[in-house]
Amino acid sequence: MLTSATAASVPVPVLEVGGTHVTAALVDLTAGETVGEAMRRPLPARGTAEEILDGVTAAASLIGAPAGAPWGVAVPGPFDYESGIALFRDVGKFDALYGVDVRAELSRRMRPAPGTLRFLNDADAFGIGEFVAGAVAGHERVVCITLGSGVGSAFLDRGEPVNHGPLVPPEGSAHLLSYDGRPLEETVSRRAIRAAYARAVPAAGRGPVPGKPDTAGAPGIPDVRGIPDVPDVHVIAELARGGDPDARAVLEHAFQALGVALAPWLARFGATALVVGGSIAASWDLIEGPLSAGAGAGPDAGLVDRLLFRTAERAHDAPLLGAASWAARPQPAPVNCR
Repeated sequence: MLTSATAASVPVPVLEVGGTHVTAALVDLTAGETVGEAMRRPLPARGTAEEILDGVTAAASLIGAPAGAPWGVAVPGPFDYESGIALFRDVGKFDALYGVDVRAELSRRMRPAPGTLRFLNDADAFGIGEFVAGAVAGHERVVCITLGSGVGSAFLDRGEPVNHGPLVPPEGSAHLLSYDGRPLEETVSRRAIRAAYARAVPAAGRGPVPGKPDTAGAPGIPDVRGIPDVPDVHVIAELARGGDPDARAVLEHAFQALGVALAPWLARFGATALVVGGSIAASWDLIEGPLSAGAGAGPDAGLVDRLLFRTAERAHDAPLLGAASWAARPQPAPVNCR
């Protein structure tokens, strides 16, 4: 739902910074689509600060943005979005940017020079994109989840991210939630699902994952990178569709756990829609049922009757649309959920 508050008569330039890439694009908010080709370029996440900033700047130069334009920049955390200062430390990516004033550095490097650079969390950008032109257009209270290497989240009140207050998790972040006494991402993440499948179905001659019980959902997440023949999540999904009971059990356990962990916050926030994106959301046919079952297993049994479960409609460009909307709209005061 594009409104007068977010619509723009000229395309808005945006950057989406990922763990291994950066995408630059011009976005027509009136039409709800990118203008021309979005330019995606690799980014040296473990490189020096100069290499990372140069990579972002190079991508920005490819889209023909006008001088003095307001830019939206979607970037993962930890990051001080208001000040534009990177806070990455010991997260396996962009550590060289810790303490760097990214807004000042990009403003100095980008040509033509930007008018403003407005930063927002990449999960918030995804959620706003789905709100303005995707699966949850028109819903006042929306929770958006991204599933991939971890669990990203956005709690939106009429399109505005809510990251503080009594009705949302700490920092508005689902990855800080727990399930069965452990961090949620030890059950719901790419690495956790692969590890659970490795425990459930040890390869011939390989044996169980060292130090872990041979059961799906056991504590901890072993590092599966050094274990041969552990299928990725999309392969596990295909095995589940083909009748593999272990694959189906692993996925059902993970997504039901997600529903259980989210349920009290969905109810507390008063959400009327839950949208799921990210790479793992491509297996929506295997996600929706367990997710709904988990959400309905708590004390608020009527929650699922009030809640729309949707997969992302703008999987590829929602963060770009969200970043553009954020750059174009008047910036509100911080929202503490009412």
